[in-house]
Amino acid sequence: MGNILWVASYPKSGNTWVRAFLENYIQNQDQPININTMHTISTAESAAHRYQAYLPKDKAATTELTLEEVSVLRPQVQADIAHQAQGTTFVKTHNYLGEYNGQPLHNSSVTSGAIYVVRNPLDVVISMANYFDYTIDEAIAYMAEEMTGTPNEAAHVPQIITSWSMHVSSWTSDDTSKLILRYEDMLDDPKKVFRKVESFLGLKKDPARLKNAIKHSSFAQLKAQEAKRGFVEKHENANAFFRKGGKHQWQSQLTPEQVKRIVDTHYEQMKRFKYLPAGM
Repeated sequence: MGNILWVASYPKSGNTWVRAFLENYIQNQDQPININTMHTISTAESAAHRYQAYLPKDKAATTELTLEEVSVLRPQVQADIAHQAQGTTFVKTHNYLGEYNGQPLHNSSVTSGAIYVVRNPLDVVISMANYFDYTIDEAIAYMAEEMTGTPNEAAHVPQIITSWSMHVSSWTSDDTSKLILRYEDMLDDPKKVFRKVESFLGLKKDPARLKNAIKHSSFAQLKAQEAKRGFVEKHENANAFFRKGGKHQWQSQLTPEQVKRIVDTHYEQMKRFKYLPAGM
């Protein structure tokens, strides 16, 4: 029996980048891993096929399950993922760290830890708007909703996301067995940040392997692969999964009123992670 190490984040905050680094680090090949095979050592706990075995006889597909029914099945599905693993397996999640309808969204009995990635909500809102085909104002409203999530789709069961602030707070209020990364630090100093990941996983320091994994999981490399092969994780509403991947995009794309709305809603967590604009 293995265990789960969660790779967690609010959507559009760097989750895929971290998983690509982990895959490239562990496989340590001369060429970048194919992004469409990242599921070989990591998976998404929301993958609908994992819930199929537990469908009631009167249900033909997971899309027929209620959110409450999915919540009851979730701990068992996660236990299955751990039981099938040889050692630690990396599992993607966008669920907040908590419960829904009295059921835990993450099965603590099979959890060994988590890597959580946080990104400036002023940039997240732009990325979300482009990815899900929202207006900026719609994305701002979505990120402010206390109880929101993803729909029940053929490939994925629903996830309970909550607001950006609630999501960040849930994963970072207690850092026991967690490594918390800022997306912006990953951009500015990937060597330093991913060395922390290497250390957190209890791996021996290996500069050559680290450098290779960083190179093979760079945003430019991921974007080039998607352009050539496509990406199975891309949402149907999006033109591309990997768009720009930068920081401070908000400075030229958000109005002062939009910036104020985001800051007013998420002030506490933005202050914690040094995301407040100058003068605010």
